[in-house]
Amino acid sequence: MSKILFQIKNNALLVEEKRRVRTEEKLLINTNIISRDELLFSEEYINENKILIKNFIKELVISYNIDSIIIKELKIAPLILDIIKNISNINKLYLLEEEIVNYNICQMIIATNVIKYVSLYNIPTFLLEMLDREKIKVDSRNEILFESNFMKDNMLENFSSLYYKVSISLTFPLSKKDEEDFITFLNINKYLKSIYINKLNKNDLENVLDILDSFKIKNIKILIEQNINDLELIDYLKKLNKKNAKTNGIKFKIDYSEDYLEDNLMSQIHINTIKMCIFVSLFLVSSIVLYVFYLNYSSMQKVEAIQDDISKAIAERKDFEDDITTDDNTFDNNSILDDTLERDMIPEYKALLSINKDTVGWLKVNNTKVDYPVVQADNNDYYLKRNFKNEKDANGWIFMDYRANPITLSRNTIIFGHNMYYSGVMFGTLSIAKQASWYKNKENHIIEFDTLYDKMKWQIFSIYVVPNTNDYLIANFSSDEKFQEYLEMITKRSKYDFNVPVSLNDHILTLSTCSGNKATDRLVIHAVLIEDEKAN
Repeated sequence: MSKILFQIKNNALLVEEKRRVRTEEKLLINTNIISRDELLFSEEYINENKILIKNFIKELVISYNIDSIIIKELKIAPLILDIIKNISNINKLYLLEEEIVNYNICQMIIATNVIKYVSLYNIPTFLLEMLDREKIKVDSRNEILFESNFMKDNMLENFSSLYYKVSISLTFPLSKKDEEDFITFLNINKYLKSIYINKLNKNDLENVLDILDSFKIKNIKILIEQNINDLELIDYLKKLNKKNAKTNGIKFKIDYSEDYLEDNLMSQIHINTIKMCIFVSLFLVSSIVLYVFYLNYSSMQKVEAIQDDISKAIAERKDFEDDITTDDNTFDNNSILDDTLERDMIPEYKALLSINKDTVGWLKVNNTKVDYPVVQADNNDYYLKRNFKNEKDANGWIFMDYRANPITLSRNTIIFGHNMYYSGVMFGTLSIAKQASWYKNKENHIIEFDTLYDKMKWQIFSIYVVPNTNDYLIANFSSDEKFQEYLEMITKRSKYDFNVPVSLNDHILTLSTCSGNKATDRLVIHAVLIEDEKAN
């Protein structure tokens, strides 16, 4: 029978699990003798008499001037941390087992309200950050911070990236560590909208759905990136889709194979319907061509109106920030993360979130009309046809690639925008960067791109036009070698030698839009981060 042994060692209370107990050793409930040097309890007895045990431990702590608690096994840590909660004399915690400390234990350390120092074997970076936010110092005995494939693939490097992530990918089959970190992610995250899955595995998929259901997560999209032509699997997903759409709003998007589409969908379309669709399409195209001139004018006016609203909101927020003072003690413990992130935000950008919660920064390019807030959705389609106020708009808006991290930044932060060259809005004036008079002017070599938390300057090192390709649209790199190859490729493409060094330790910014020459060509500008100024 497993027992918990408490022992006093100098100014510390040592706690360990004893699996085998000699017959002459008695539980507290079976004896009238209480030893202050060594106490032995069953877990069942502790759980049934927590107040009694807590008061007794508190008396020991005061009597023996105990300021530290040493726990040998992580499995008993939650139970012991619950017992010492609010015992003010104890402020140091030593976790002896050579295992990685998980999210649950970190939560309970914070909940004690007394622990200010922790010695442990290992802890993930984001949990270290979480404890640091609570001013709890951590000493790790192992410098290697292990991460699951789930954490690496989704670049979940810190607490903020877990909290704000809107889109993640899952690689099936999931390992036990992947599943554990996925659950930890759901405990922290507040903005998840879509999950990308590499291939269909029924057991893993249903396990993921059960986990989502346990967290009561609703209204997200699950996109299966596998080319499926198995009719049985397709039927299974359709039924699953129908069931979950009704119960929790979770929707599946399936990548059907071309064979399936040809055999099962095209056969259902009558030839007359096709002819009618072609006729209607031609009519619509003709109407759009005639209507486009009017749209350009009205779109330009709409963008100017939005910019006026943005300017007014920023001015009002600035006046508000100048008039208020913040008392750090007024923040609710339950919302400390939100309050901390808001305090770290650039003041004038706080107003942007009141207009559009998807705001992630601001982009300005010298001697062009590019001077807009930047947004980010959970896909790269949403803001192609919606403006900053989420209204349907052919201009779209300037948006960040959904894979990028808007707080800590990926190695390559990609920003898209339509080339509305008739009206000049969005990236409509960016094509001037192809002219020698522009790119040889050093004043134009510095781009300002700020996140909500950092003011940054970026120096252009490459400008080129390339036929439509995805080889420059890589946000994250699997290795330094891949990143080095990428840097060499995009530098060689440049139509002008900017003579700007770029290394593996740098962050780069990529602007992408259609070229004015051909609809299939892309104008691309790359810049390297040279100045990063924190908001506070």
